[in-house]
Amino acid sequence: MTAKKIRTAITPTREENFSDWYQAVIKGAEMAENSVVRGCMVIRPWGFGLWENMQKVLDKRIKATGHENAYFPLLIPKSFFQKEADHIEGFATECAVVTHTRLENQEGILVPAGKLEEEYIIRPTSEMIIGESFSRWVQSYRDLPLKINQWVNVMRWEMRTRLFLRTSEFLWQEGHTAHEREQEAREETEIMLQEYKKFLESYLAMPVLEGEKTPEERFPGGDNTYTVEVMMQDKKALQAGTSHYLGQNFSKSLDITFQTRDEKEEFAYTTSWGVSTRLIGGLIMTHADDDGLVLPPKIAPKHIVIMPFLSKKNSNPEADKNTLEQCKKLKNSLEKLEFNKNSNNYNNHSDENYSEKSIEIEVTIDASEKGGKNWDWVRKGIPLRIALGERDIEKGGFMLSQRDKPANEKEFVSFDDIEKISNILDEMQENIFRKAQKFHNENITDVASIEELKLHFSEKNSENSTAGFVICYADEEVNEEREKLLKELKITARCIPYKYNRYANNGKGNEESKCIFSGKTTNTKIVYARAY
Repeated sequence: MTAKKIRTAITPTREENFSDWYQAVIKGAEMAENSVVRGCMVIRPWGFGLWENMQKVLDKRIKATGHENAYFPLLIPKSFFQKEADHIEGFATECAVVTHTRLENQEGILVPAGKLEEEYIIRPTSEMIIGESFSRWVQSYRDLPLKINQWVNVMRWEMRTRLFLRTSEFLWQEGHTAHEREQEAREETEIMLQEYKKFLESYLAMPVLEGEKTPEERFPGGDNTYTVEVMMQDKKALQAGTSHYLGQNFSKSLDITFQTRDEKEEFAYTTSWGVSTRLIGGLIMTHADDDGLVLPPKIAPKHIVIMPFLSKKNSNPEADKNTLEQCKKLKNSLEKLEFNKNSNNYNNHSDENYSEKSIEIEVTIDASEKGGKNWDWVRKGIPLRIALGERDIEKGGFMLSQRDKPANEKEFVSFDDIEKISNILDEMQENIFRKAQKFHNENITDVASIEELKLHFSEKNSENSTAGFVICYADEEVNEEREKLLKELKITARCIPYKYNRYANNGKGNEESKCIFSGKTTNTKIVYARAY
């Protein structure tokens, strides 16, 4: 006898088709939709509310670490990119180019006119245009460090797009700094990498594996790239943010020089770092379930929805009026509460220079008469749902449902006991993180040979269709044979993780072993995975 299929709010389920499930979650939560402009998206208010909260938290941290916000042009002269060959090579196939200044009406047809003497690139990233300003602003060591951030949109033509994860236009923040000494620039790179890790783990409840990118995965034109990698529920990796040490490469291309303390001329050391709306895609694939979005309370646009249950066809207007008044009173009482009050650091990551702020609870009332509104809010992932009707009021309380628990599970909460809501939100945040952390830890595997690597990622291994993260001893040498094997297995080197290298054996590092690819002696471990 075939088991009865469990009904879910999202179809297909994750198990049936993860890619289609992801798109269905976005649609069901009314987060975003494809635009008429190919490769671009419209971010709807619920999705943009998430991005605004991410901006709010990160912007405070960016400023707290000594950076200032600015704005630089969307259009970058093509000649700027030609100054840095490695940089443009990495972005050339993705660049959108502006070639004309206007449109002309020729017999009812609009055609480009006024061809530009020099074409412009719509920014794919801003190292070149910001570096040009730095070259004018920096004259002496006294002008350093220079630490700038901007919140903007960027354009990179994409052939295969997916909402939030990979679109031609997306939103991000990009930080750019210039320093007097190499060590200062390297420290800056590390500081911002750790800020991203703390933000992802504390606010987005996403366990992170941070580390350095291998040479073939570095940012074009940079000396070192550092990354925060997150495991999605299909066990693929998502690069959630990067921090780049650029050395003096861009300074030499753009003439960012300064007079040193002993009156010599030297090129500045620069960095860049950023995260984007891709974080929203990562949030979905880390926490959402077959009923829709699941939002960690600390980043949710709203924390609670109150849904009044009124009489059918307004058959009891006096009772309905009282119910709506009680909803407003409850909303006012809840909005006086805060959560995250006892957190002095990011999710147990000690940082004596950082103290999180308590978060005011945001509440909305949904008094609409449409059927199925409870499931609408389930799909949106709002942390808490409150149902309030005449009978509940007579009992002196309301029915409460949590998004991290089964949709049909409810508990009665007395009006006199609403302060417990703060603790419930704190517990939800922690539970969502611990669940993701458990999944992350259970899907990291050590392999000791190429044969084990092949077996692990074999298509025949049906129980491990994407197989999670694999860790092995490997040197950083790039050769055709290794590239061919990785391509066949559809995997890439995600990073040289701190956890399994720098922090291994209480900070002593790994013992030497053999690279599984070359057989050469190495003490480096690299994480491989399929990725977005």
